[in-house]
Amino acid sequence: MNLNMASNSQGKNSWPELVGMNSDVAEKKIKSENPSVTSVNIVPEGSFVTMEIRSDRARVWVNENGIVTRVPIIG
Repeated sequence: MNLNMASNSQGKNSWPELVGMNSDVAEKKIKSENPSVTSVNIVPEGSFVTMEIRSDRARVWVNENGIVTRVPIIG
């Protein structure tokens, strides 16, 4: 992760505690802990995503049951 991008953020940059949780819970927690995040993308495992880095977005990778499978990070 680009450290300069992380330093521009106004809250947490990663949420390891969300792995294994439901995506709805994860989305709410991310938004409440970092007001700079305006977009939380719920992404099914195996999906293709764009490679640009955005300091206002967090991606939440989930399995077929909507359970978080990777540590959500800003980017």
